[in-house]
Amino acid sequence: MNAVRDQQVMPLPSGVRLALDWGAARIGIAACDAAGLLAYPVETVPNDAQTLTRIAALVEQYQPVELVMGLPLDLRGQEAVAARNIRERAQEVADGVQLPIRLLDERLTTAQAAKQLRASGRNARKAKGVIDQAAAVALLWSLLESNTDQTRAVIHPQPGAAPNV
Repeated sequence: MNAVRDQQVMPLPSGVRLALDWGAARIGIAACDAAGLLAYPVETVPNDAQTLTRIAALVEQYQPVELVMGLPLDLRGQEAVAARNIRERAQEVADGVQLPIRLLDERLTTAQAAKQLRASGRNARKAKGVIDQAAAVALLWSLLESNTDQTRAVIHPQPGAAPNV
């Protein structure tokens, strides 16, 4: 059974969401309130052997209805190697925490976050972890503020997959 299902434009169910800005070295994490009115940074975790354990702990703490991850696309909106890698990581996380993961177009979220930090007077080079969190906030805002749902796909836990944390 294919765990990836393309989505039609539909209203989002209410509830807390966690966004993961997945990078090679770090994952920026943000959350939103149940009403979808406020998105805020949570933390940055290292992308290492303990990543899934930490994400599972945050899921336990925040009790989200779903997770949101950015899907890296090229400027034409096409998927490449990085997008396949994110789809694989999303499936691992979905199976591990037993929640669906909404994949969104993440083009320019990190660049937007760095620009906002520079505009606020912060040094973007020295604040890489903060940029990762800000990118996760930007990802959530793109979902919450838009009148159209730009979801590329939703990754569901595979039937029979046991939490692996």
